[in-house]
Amino acid sequence: MECSTYGPSMLRLAGFQPVKKVLMSRDALERNQIPVYFVAVILAVITGLMAPSLASGLSVLVTPAIAVLMYAMFLQIPFLDVRQGLSNKRFMAALLLANFILIPLLVWALTRGLVEHPAILVGALLVLLTPCIDYVVVFTHIGKGDSRLMLAATPILLVLQLLLLPVYLGLMLGAQSQVVVSVGPFVEAFLLLIVAPMVLAVLTTSLSRRSSVISAWNDAWAWLPVPAMALVLIVVIGSQITSVVRDIGLLAPVLPVYIGFLVLAPMIGALASRLFTLPSSTARAVTFSASTRNSLVVLPLALALPEETRGLAAAAVITQTLVELVGELIYIRVIPAFVWRSSRKDSI
Repeated sequence: MECSTYGPSMLRLAGFQPVKKVLMSRDALERNQIPVYFVAVILAVITGLMAPSLASGLSVLVTPAIAVLMYAMFLQIPFLDVRQGLSNKRFMAALLLANFILIPLLVWALTRGLVEHPAILVGALLVLLTPCIDYVVVFTHIGKGDSRLMLAATPILLVLQLLLLPVYLGLMLGAQSQVVVSVGPFVEAFLLLIVAPMVLAVLTTSLSRRSSVISAWNDAWAWLPVPAMALVLIVVIGSQITSVVRDIGLLAPVLPVYIGFLVLAPMIGALASRLFTLPSSTARAVTFSASTRNSLVVLPLALALPEETRGLAAAAVITQTLVELVGELIYIRVIPAFVWRSSRKDSI
């Protein structure tokens, strides 16, 4: 954006013509990201079903793949503006209202039909009650939301879900299950998937101002958000699709719940945003947060449940991941179009 203040001749004299061509190619990649993601999903499904031994090995790549994605995304964010997120009181109020009051009410209503399937109910509650703290930043950015505000809010979302998830589970499960939620997996995921990539990105950006080599490294990583997202789709879906297919008959009752959430959660985010009269990019951030769940982080919690529960609970979490990833491909087109239209003022 800043380069537009310089004339084309100045850019050529400064040696920017090759970079201009690179940027045009990168823009083309971003414009075609939807087909790229669909190909990644299809490839993952085929790999998982046709080569299960290979697919099982992909599970060890899930965390590194997400970390690479977050590093690539964080490099695109001007961190000097991140502190403004916590001072945006209307954004934070709408975000907390959506994620910790309205969405839990929606989840409670949607999951009442699962009370006779306690293992599936536990898995659905684990994943639907926890707002995403990692790749939601990426989808917010792609969906023309304010990813800086979303990034600034991740520590608060993490702490509140740590405190409130046991409360929500106790209220919604009642005497059906004794679920012990450990903070360990949440903290570990936050450190590996948020803190470490963010610190590396800040250091890279800072050093790139003094080193042409690191500056070139920084520019090269600007290509990677779309390929990195495709990689995440491949490793997550490819590594878990066999367990979902194996238990699909037992998981059938949870599918309407996830589809209902997919449709209604963005409306909840948009409602909270409208209540606080948020501008378009901020409202989209709230909407993406309300719609995107913490599936990759709560999976270890499901696997830590008692033996008679863990299998189906984990499969229920993975099923939500598959439904949500497909849903996000729809969200990144639909949410920018409807939250809000250009006729609304875009200032606070």
